[in-house]
Amino acid sequence: MRVLVIGSGGREHALCWKLKQSPEIEELYCAPGNGGIAEVASCVPIAPEDTHELAEFAAGLSMDLTVVGPELPLTLGIVDEFNKRGLTIFGPNRLGAELEGSKVFSKQFMLRNGIPTPGADLCESEDEARAACKKRGFPVVLKADGLAAGKGVAILKNGEDMEQALQGFFRDRKFGNAASKVLVEECVEGEEVSFMVLVDGARILPLASAKDYKRLGEGDTGPNTGGMGAHSPAVILDKETSHKVMTEVIAPAVAGMAREGREYRGVLYAGLMLTEQGLKVLEFNCRFGDPETQAILPRMETDLLPLLLQSARGKFTTPKIEWKKEAVACVVVASGGYPESYAKGLPVEGLEAAGGVEGVTVFHSGTKQEDGRLVTSGGRVFNVCARGATLAQALSRAYLAVKDINFENRVYRNDIGQSVLKRMHYA
Repeated sequence: MRVLVIGSGGREHALCWKLKQSPEIEELYCAPGNGGIAEVASCVPIAPEDTHELAEFAAGLSMDLTVVGPELPLTLGIVDEFNKRGLTIFGPNRLGAELEGSKVFSKQFMLRNGIPTPGADLCESEDEARAACKKRGFPVVLKADGLAAGKGVAILKNGEDMEQALQGFFRDRKFGNAASKVLVEECVEGEEVSFMVLVDGARILPLASAKDYKRLGEGDTGPNTGGMGAHSPAVILDKETSHKVMTEVIAPAVAGMAREGREYRGVLYAGLMLTEQGLKVLEFNCRFGDPETQAILPRMETDLLPLLLQSARGKFTTPKIEWKKEAVACVVVASGGYPESYAKGLPVEGLEAAGGVEGVTVFHSGTKQEDGRLVTSGGRVFNVCARGATLAQALSRAYLAVKDINFENRVYRNDIGQSVLKRMHYA
């Protein structure tokens, strides 16, 4: 089979890496790819948002399947464009992708369908948002309505935080039109966990659980990022709670989307908070999580390709997904200055040594080949992933490999998974 993966990050490297293992794969392409993806797939210089050009390319090569990594092309309607041409593509159509593309739609959808979620106020101006913050009281969460690369969320602890965030959202237009509407949301406390499933329009296949770490700094401090690390299993999600997620969150969401004329195919990702009051859905995403995917796919025993094809065609025939009984830890190595401004084009050393650590696979997130050498090209540069019999062993191996990777002003969190390990120790 001939397969195209769309995207250029660590998630797409992990998808290409896993798909390449399928005996059905004959040719694998990635648009645009990166310096690491080039080792397992043929990279094509087409941007993910160029939906028409991607459809032309897929049609020209008679792609058997296209797999969409990032959210932007999904919200732009790439699935609809491919469907018009009779091309098989994995992911939700534009109406389905609105679950991620609009925080306002998503919140209203959850409330309509009885899905547990924190309370929120919809605000369309700075003054409305300020009044809503004061009404709810601090701490409170401010969310941009549209896509903001995982960074359009601010937790406001006091009035100073509020004024700074409101200036960024409204006056400085830090997120452009994505913040023309915002949600001022109740701040809930607990353990955050990621829950992803594959959907064929009606039937659901759960993926292994994962926990990601979004804050830049250790102890979950500093600004939100696209994710600084993850591990699978989440550990903090037991069987009873997983069952509740399926029955109280996932199943109602899939049924609700179908009822509203938005049949959902692809990945459905629920970002959850496990609170003392029960489950709360913080957000829905319409694609594989990043970096959760990098932690989950190395545990997958089942061939990924048939699962994606069956979802895209609207009919699962694989009854369930088999998983390795081990843990995978993922540590993100980023450029200093991320998630704001950061240098690019920095030479990278030590990858071979890192990849030689037992159980380690390094996925490239922001690299490219330049003049015959590998250099940085993004804020998140590498996802260092390691398998282990236990989470502690997986983390130990990942951090051992991280120490081998060098480029100027690199940053990473030293505490990925530590809060979970402590809980396990004292449980």
